[in-house]
Amino acid sequence: MVVCGDDGLAHRLSAELRGVYGEQVVLVVPPNARTARRPVVGRPRSAPAALFDRVVSVAVGRGGPVPGGDSAATSQRPGGERVLEAEFLTEQVLAEAGVERAAALALVYEDDETNIRAALTARRLNPRLRLVLRLYNRRLGQHIEELLDQAAVLVGESEESVRDAATSVLSDADTAAPALAATAVAGTGKVIQAEGLLLRAVERAAPPAGGPAPPGLCTLALLSSDRDDEGPVLLPDDEEVRRAGGRSRVMLERFSAAEGAAAGNGLGVGGVPPLSSLFSKQLRWSLAVLAGCVIALAVALSIVTGIHPVRAFYFTLLDLFAIDDPALGEPLGRQILQLLSGLVGLLLLPVLLAAVLEGLGTFRTQSALRKPPRGLGGHVVLLGLGKIGTRVLIRLRELHVPVVCVEGNPEARGLAVARRLRVPVVIGDVTQEGVLEAAKIHRAHALLAVTSADTTNLEAVLYARGVRPDLRAVLRLYDDDFATAVYRTLRVAHPLATTRSRSVSHLSAPAFAGAMLGRRVLGAVPVERRVLVFASVDVANRPQLEGRTLASAFAPGVWRALAVEGAPDTPPDRLLTKEDRVVIAATRRGLAELG
Repeated sequence: MVVCGDDGLAHRLSAELRGVYGEQVVLVVPPNARTARRPVVGRPRSAPAALFDRVVSVAVGRGGPVPGGDSAATSQRPGGERVLEAEFLTEQVLAEAGVERAAALALVYEDDETNIRAALTARRLNPRLRLVLRLYNRRLGQHIEELLDQAAVLVGESEESVRDAATSVLSDADTAAPALAATAVAGTGKVIQAEGLLLRAVERAAPPAGGPAPPGLCTLALLSSDRDDEGPVLLPDDEEVRRAGGRSRVMLERFSAAEGAAAGNGLGVGGVPPLSSLFSKQLRWSLAVLAGCVIALAVALSIVTGIHPVRAFYFTLLDLFAIDDPALGEPLGRQILQLLSGLVGLLLLPVLLAAVLEGLGTFRTQSALRKPPRGLGGHVVLLGLGKIGTRVLIRLRELHVPVVCVEGNPEARGLAVARRLRVPVVIGDVTQEGVLEAAKIHRAHALLAVTSADTTNLEAVLYARGVRPDLRAVLRLYDDDFATAVYRTLRVAHPLATTRSRSVSHLSAPAFAGAMLGRRVLGAVPVERRVLVFASVDVANRPQLEGRTLASAFAPGVWRALAVEGAPDTPPDRLLTKEDRVVIAATRRGLAELG
């Protein structure tokens, strides 16, 4: 196995393959590999043209090595991991890493172009190589498998010879964003979708003593107790669940396709804004009061003069716009109503002018960032609009959750998405006083800190807890030991508040590792700092599954069969046959044991 990358995901994936699956791994990283490096580019050209030239050059075998980037320093780590340090991922570096003999190659650089260029080179070196790519661009990812197959044909390999070489395109942002969003919003969960089946993992509070158990198919995990440092229990059996007492738990629920479609409905990408966003609340109330006055005057005119209500309404509008004749010689009531109608008409003029100005201002600011409105409350404050933050923002808006974003970089990639979704954004350094206050943190439901800097996320949470001690906080932390210490300290300091920490690489690594081994990983559900992996496996040639009922296909703490693909209402006593394909929940080691 060969893993190439320039950030924490590469190290986490390498450790996953070695520690869980027992694979031999060659890790290719830049010098000082914890920092992302900009890929080498040629002469200044437009990005699409440059990318197209590189793709064609590599596909037909004309891509030469990049000057100055061929050398690689090799070292051996104590765990048996071979590490190559190379500034740039060239053909020579890939050959030195053993791509020509490798079973699988993972390209997990942060830059999409670097991964595509290296994938085409690797496919030419070894057409039978299983490729796993990390791509942020979804549209490009949909076509990359076909592109790589075409590249194999161009270098002289037949389609039959490369049929077994699978290409998987994954995104760490897409893998982690649903879990991060679900953690910030109580009552939502990670959705696992398989053929004809929709499952959802939801965190539930502990049931009252003697009360009924929370609804769901089964208990996936028992969360840590607030009274001690006991860690979570994954895939407990019924006896452990009964002894759990007041511990919260992660439940597995089945829901319908209609619910899934409703949860996935986005809020659109712009267009004509709704009426409520065109005009302010004060202006809408003013228009409503004036409309009520007009109706009252029309009714009064109909009563005083005895004319038909429609004609009375017509005469009232004429008086309102001062285009009716004076009511000379008319009864006193008619004259008074005409004067009142004229007065209402005078009051209507500034209101109409304000409506026009507000409407024009709203359309003019469609391309500008919105500020948090007055009176906003119960929202989620999202800190960071990078790759992860952008995907989390989209997921939160799909759940119809109000969001206020905080971003320090005025050129962050997520600002365009926030502008399109009309999400309020505060531009500023979160470590500076007043920035979180501008995001209405004192009235927020939760804080979701997902910047790439652990210290920034921690500082934001600590500052927010100083403003509001009971605030629900979710922070992105890479280091497990550091995250454990932070969690325990915050739990003691703020026992009434919910604190969760998540690592994007920790959530994504099982999916990438499963793809490298040819497994079909459906998703990963975080349980504090541990992960449950959902996968689809064949029953054939697996004695742990074949010939057993769905309910008995269960190894507590290791893996559990949940359902049969294509049969959403499978009874627990259904006997599994070798033709079946089942959805399982497993720990990382449990997935390795199933093979």
